Amino acid sequence: MLAPQTAFYRSYTEAMLRRYATLSMESGRVPSMLGREMFRGKVTSYRVHAFDDVVIFCHDVENCIRTLQEEQQRLIYRIGVQEYTFGEAAGMVGCSLRTVQRRYHEAIDELTAVFLQRRLLERLAGDPCQEGGGSMEVVSRFPA
Repeated sequence: MLAPQTAFYRSYTEAMLRRYATLSMESGRVPSMLGREMFRGKVTSYRVHAFDDVVIFCHDVENCIRTLQEEQQRLIYRIGVQEYTFGEAAGMVGCSLRTVQRRYHEAIDELTAVFLQRRLLERLAGDPCQEGGGSMEVVSRFPA
């Protein structure tokens, strides 16, 4: 069972997925859903600081995503990486909109727990869900 505060980190996890998609494209790799399908990309002016960091980051994110169930991976890639809407993803996977939303949020929470466990995301300065839990800062070990 996941800790309830993982929902707080959804936006950070989604930002990590967007960074993963961007850096994968810039490093010459095309992230694909389970090794098969291409996705629509965006042009960006993000500057890569060190190629080694990009390769390590992409490898770490891919390994974290692989720990999820296949259906969760599919939703993460479709919505989080490829940036399809919930409605578009619902049509692709043959589920209702509400089911896709619920399953995607569950998958993001699972992925967040993996990111926190593997220290791709770190908690600093208290827990926002605790009584009087001061400021919260989430960091990645990779430059933004």
